[in-house]
Amino acid sequence: MGLKDRLDADRKVEQRSDLGSVAHWRERLLHEINLEDLAMLDMHQRRTRLEKVVGHLLSREGPVLSDRERGMLVRRVVDEALGLGVLEPLLEDESVTEIMVNGHDTVYVERGGKVERLEMAFASEEQLMQTIDRIVAQVNRRVDESSPMVDARLPTGERVNVIIPPLALTGPTITIRRFPKPFTLQQLVEFGSLDTDTAILLASLVRARFNIIVAGGTGTGKTTFLNALSGFVPNDERIITIEDSAELQLQQEHVIRLESRPPNMEGVGQVTIRDLVRNSLRMRPERIIVGEVRGAETLDMLQAMNTGHDGSLATVHANSAHDAVYRLLTLASMSEVKIPFEALRDQINAAVDVIVQLNRYPDGSRKVSEIGVVASERHEEFRLEHLLRFDAEPPNAERRVRGVHHRFPLPARIAQRVISAGESIPAVFGAASADGSSSI
Repeated sequence: MGLKDRLDADRKVEQRSDLGSVAHWRERLLHEINLEDLAMLDMHQRRTRLEKVVGHLLSREGPVLSDRERGMLVRRVVDEALGLGVLEPLLEDESVTEIMVNGHDTVYVERGGKVERLEMAFASEEQLMQTIDRIVAQVNRRVDESSPMVDARLPTGERVNVIIPPLALTGPTITIRRFPKPFTLQQLVEFGSLDTDTAILLASLVRARFNIIVAGGTGTGKTTFLNALSGFVPNDERIITIEDSAELQLQQEHVIRLESRPPNMEGVGQVTIRDLVRNSLRMRPERIIVGEVRGAETLDMLQAMNTGHDGSLATVHANSAHDAVYRLLTLASMSEVKIPFEALRDQINAAVDVIVQLNRYPDGSRKVSEIGVVASERHEEFRLEHLLRFDAEPPNAERRVRGVHHRFPLPARIAQRVISAGESIPAVFGAASADGSSSI
């Protein structure tokens, strides 16, 4: 049954006055079950047990129902008791990449890069707050007027942000970010995010141990692209990933995954991205991959890139490749270590090799819009040399974005470094490969 059919069925069930409220049957369910016994079961077993109990309750105490109505009511009651209530069908729908609850009566989702409002809602603000409490309790956090903002993660991995009144004037707000399944670079080529020649070049740059920054705005697919690039790191290298919320899904054998931790209810125990970057340097990494740099950890990351940890990857929020360089400069300056502007600029010039810029377009598609090489050296102003630029054309009758890829020759020093590593360079980028072959 599709999401629309499920929502329609739920709405019809709710409109039947003789069924009793979902909250009523949830209370009856809680009186019937032994919570200690339930805690010993896994999630699938719990749901199966609760569905049987609710079914018995409805047979004994409920009105006459069709099989469809009975199934819908059982699922709704169990969702309320065990899951996240009205959000459960959205979490089960793989086409939904983001869920946005703006108060109890407004729900939006993102599908295929486009945002749409759904004809569904929580019954009340109280029901929404119960769902929020269930989310934050899983990570030993609380949300109230003294702590009105919380970041959490669902057991299934989704990233959740909650903000409530008085900060959220429209009512309690939930934003749930679904983690997309990992895609290979070849799959991204098939989706139209980049062309084959560009994919071959990026694969060669990763294998040749270039330090690469993936830049873009919110929702442009930075993490997805970073994960695809990481697929070209050799399987025998020791990789350490560092993230706020563990989203990367590397396939190599020798991977250590580190995740930051917020403070607990007493305000202690926080472990930041910067703490993890610093600690990773003591773990003999051959590659360091940072899900996103957004603060003082940027300086530590740059220093790591400058001290033998080449081949590192990271993402940063920026609107262009040029902006990304200055964004790194701003973030690095947030460190408590006071370093002159010129010294920070030199760190970036020496550490960052390539910037891959991603954009999201009006049709929901995500594409590589720029690739730039940091060509400036010590004591020079920032200077980028483009390897690729995508110029979008106005949407056609089908509202699909098309455009032209402009490619530029690799700078000689970059081409020589790639060839010396035994990697290939597509002819469209103005250089020959070491052995004449090209592959991704």
